[in-house]
Amino acid sequence: MKKFIKLGVLSSAVVLAACGNGEGDSDEESQVLTVGATNVPHAEILEFVQPTLEEEGIELDIVTYNDYVIPNMALSDGDIDANYFQHVPYFEAQVAENDYDFANAGGIHIEPMGAYSNRHDDLSDLPDGATILASSSVADHGRILGILQDAGLIEVDDSVDLVDATFDDIVENERNLEFEYEYDAALLTTLYAEDEGDVFFINSNFAVDQGISPIDESIALEDSSSPYANIVAVRSEDEDNELVQRLVEVLRSEETQEYILDTWDGAVLPVDE
Repeated sequence: MKKFIKLGVLSSAVVLAACGNGEGDSDEESQVLTVGATNVPHAEILEFVQPTLEEEGIELDIVTYNDYVIPNMALSDGDIDANYFQHVPYFEAQVAENDYDFANAGGIHIEPMGAYSNRHDDLSDLPDGATILASSSVADHGRILGILQDAGLIEVDDSVDLVDATFDDIVENERNLEFEYEYDAALLTTLYAEDEGDVFFINSNFAVDQGISPIDESIALEDSSSPYANIVAVRSEDEDNELVQRLVEVLRSEETQEYILDTWDGAVLPVDE
């Protein structure tokens, strides 16, 4: 009989009573770590490290989500032990907004934000009044504005940190670009396929999940200096838990970094330590 437990004090073996006959037998106790993740690339990266952790007696239970809100709710409610789906600015905004008692257990990778278009080959080709579609995630708006500013299309108030910037912080917009940013992040790939605007800013995890190559198809792509590292988040009480620390170590290993680079060919980049 095998006993499954979550985070806590873990012993190497346990003696359990055999069911129904009063006899006893001993079996190695399984150490279970339940982690919530979005499908691509997070869950796939977790699946890659599963065998390594299993060899060490750690069972990695992966719960997948196609949503940016529920994984933090599940973590707060104790339904999962950690989550791996969000970048640092989003994490910090969610903690502040919802008063979550969370900790950043470590950055793993970066998913460059990309600009996509069926109508234009370069951001410089955008006509007057072009429509820009983005997600409702305010934590991503600064990175979108940074790409547009680097392309010389807009200027953002220089008194505002780009990480915190919103579309209201645009001070120059000579081409009268029109911004629509009320969409769920997962919907933007569909809007792109249906050609509902001039440019679509899509997170790389949603792009690759739909077979869209950020390297080959984007007309602009965030570079590797982005501060938007995707992290493993835990409840603060579990920040120093040995299972969590070991998960982060394996996710940051050279083997895992090579897997990330080989699998996504630059669409997902490991975080440099």
